[in-house]
Amino acid sequence: MKSAPRKKRTASGGKTTEPGFINRNLQEVVTRTDLPGNDHNQITYILRCQSCDHRYGANGSDIFQRRCPVCGAGRPGLPIS
Repeated sequence: MKSAPRKKRTASGGKTTEPGFINRNLQEVVTRTDLPGNDHNQITYILRCQSCDHRYGANGSDIFQRRCPVCGAGRPGLPIS
């Protein structure tokens, strides 16, 4: 039996920091900010959970693995204001 084709997860061809990218935990990159992240040489990006619509900040280097802090048992997000 042949399995169904996997749904493409990115809207940007694979660049995890591009707006529209959706990671495996259904967290979508909304935009880049000018705020510093809390990891070495990182900036904060705004992510949106596709399940509950919560918006939160994350380091660019964490986008690929982030989980929603509200409904996905993820770590608290970074400040976005």
